[in-house]
Amino acid sequence: MIQAQKPEIKVAILDLYDGIANEGMRGFREILDRYKVKNELNLSYEVFDVRKKVEMPSTNFDIYISSGGPGSPIDSEGTEWEKKYFQLLDKLEDHNLSNTAQKKYGFFVCHSFQLLCRKYQLGDINMRKSPSFGVLPIHKTGAALDELVFENLADPFYSVDSRLWQVINPDEKRFIELGMQLQAIEKERPYVDLPRAMMAIRFSEYFFSTQFHPEADAKGVKSLLLKEEKKNEVVSEHGIDKYNEMLERLEDPDKITHTQNTMIPNFLDQAILSLQEA
Repeated sequence: MIQAQKPEIKVAILDLYDGIANEGMRGFREILDRYKVKNELNLSYEVFDVRKKVEMPSTNFDIYISSGGPGSPIDSEGTEWEKKYFQLLDKLEDHNLSNTAQKKYGFFVCHSFQLLCRKYQLGDINMRKSPSFGVLPIHKTGAALDELVFENLADPFYSVDSRLWQVINPDEKRFIELGMQLQAIEKERPYVDLPRAMMAIRFSEYFFSTQFHPEADAKGVKSLLLKEEKKNEVVSEHGIDKYNEMLERLEDPDKITHTQNTMIPNFLDQAILSLQEA
């Protein structure tokens, strides 16, 4: 009875996995379910299959979480689902630029990050020489010193990186022009003469995005790593020692478990506090 009297907070989860089995959607649901119980909120969420079924939410939600997904972030240009996806983002941005007190918040992960970087022309998008997969360090930039989404995260902090594509070579002029901030980059690799990928961007006061997977948890990654196909892929690419190190990092509560319990909840804190004050 008390719960029903609280103002409803509506979250849209945009599923960009194109029907491919994944751990990401479970991660988002579990974070939202835990957050709802912990904070005793009247929070509901609805999932939209953006790519496979061309499902798109209305602008009546308070918070939008957009997932990772398979395939090229370039080849979808001009498709029906992408046009509708970008139209939704444009509507949300227009809403946020209006005098309305209640703003719309968005969190965009991996494939969504890459699509937005292409939309805003923030850097170069290309395929990596080899897939990046594992529990890897993420380094904050100077712009992230006061970033609330990163509050209580070390520098570097650890999260799951899983991508074949990447966004590199930030266009600093474009960032300044649009008022956006590069918040994190991938680990330094002094022995590899390749640019470091952009890993987190604040697009606006209301939109935040990561090229890594802050929704990932140890259970999901471990089940993936233990599959013979994935194990062979990682060992072939990085060696057995690195594979065993990944498994060890999954057991460390200060690494991806801490990131999963911290980052998206920080974003939700920021969004929901703003909604409650409006």
